[in-house]
Amino acid sequence: MSALFSPLQIKDVQFKNRIAVSPMCQYSAEDGFANDWHLVHLGSRAVGGAGLIMMEATAVSESGRGTPADLGIWKDEHISFLKCITTFIDENDAVAGIQLIHAGRKASRNVPWKENIPLARADGGWQVYAPSAIPFGENSPVPEALTKEQIAEIVKDFGKAALRAQKAGFKVLEIHAAHGYLIHEFLSPVSNQRIDKYGGSFENRIRFLLEIIEEIHKNWPQNLPLFVRISATDWLSEGWNENDSVALAVILKTKGVDLIDCSTGGILPTVSIPVEPLYQVKFADIIKKESLIKTAAVGLITSAIEAEAIVKNEQADLVFIARELLRNPYFPIVAAQELGVDLTWPNQYARAKLRK
Repeated sequence: MSALFSPLQIKDVQFKNRIAVSPMCQYSAEDGFANDWHLVHLGSRAVGGAGLIMMEATAVSESGRGTPADLGIWKDEHISFLKCITTFIDENDAVAGIQLIHAGRKASRNVPWKENIPLARADGGWQVYAPSAIPFGENSPVPEALTKEQIAEIVKDFGKAALRAQKAGFKVLEIHAAHGYLIHEFLSPVSNQRIDKYGGSFENRIRFLLEIIEEIHKNWPQNLPLFVRISATDWLSEGWNENDSVALAVILKTKGVDLIDCSTGGILPTVSIPVEPLYQVKFADIIKKESLIKTAAVGLITSAIEAEAIVKNEQADLVFIARELLRNPYFPIVAAQELGVDLTWPNQYARAKLRK
């Protein structure tokens, strides 16, 4: 029996296998609206056999977008097409998830294939916000430090977005608290130099995330999974580290969070990260074992054998695949064949299952 293709139950949702499509920004939206590109992109991965299909980082407010082409869920009008996507995913026996984000000081940038540089106001850019008035990089704009009133408004934005996500048919909600975006900016002492109740101590720096979780619980059904993606380490001696992550995970488990999606880095553009295959899996393993919460492993996982070993060795409960699923939307079908699993194919493709 393959561990990778074993089902996983979280609350009232069952994932048919442990392969998840990692949330990958497509930079293809206009005014936050999903379109045919997103339907085909995500729908192909559902047809391809993944158990969980995660929508890319989706902005809870217009100013919280990373780029002008980011997806959004800050108004009710966004719901309709998102519902088309979740319906298709559901019809293909997969679970639809969505990741909610506010980009913080990393907002107002151009899309990657246009250099991904900060956008000036004259070029369609907008004011960026952060816990403290510290720019992301030397060429980045100085963000406006959020007031307590503005923080409270963003917390409400996450709650409203969760309600829209539920109406759109998503069955998993993930809070993006990683990669140097707004919530991570509050968590890390590198970017958070506040002296009020949102800065200084560990307890103060996690307050913003805890308030967001509390607000989301008002609108997100208690029987549906809630995930949090974190950067388990900043890869900096003075930054957020794996011990902080374990301590946070222990707290989040008591707050109704079901799984920690374990990534790393992103707080500064100049940090040296030891990127290599499976380089982040150890953090999912550590957090899972020390906090006793479910985890997801991410980061340069490219083969069936690697993914199988992660689940079999109980290093993580889910395996999030990114670039390999861009290269091959049908990676789960191929992985099943490699692992000797008789996977059910879509009826429309079944004629190709046996080579005759």
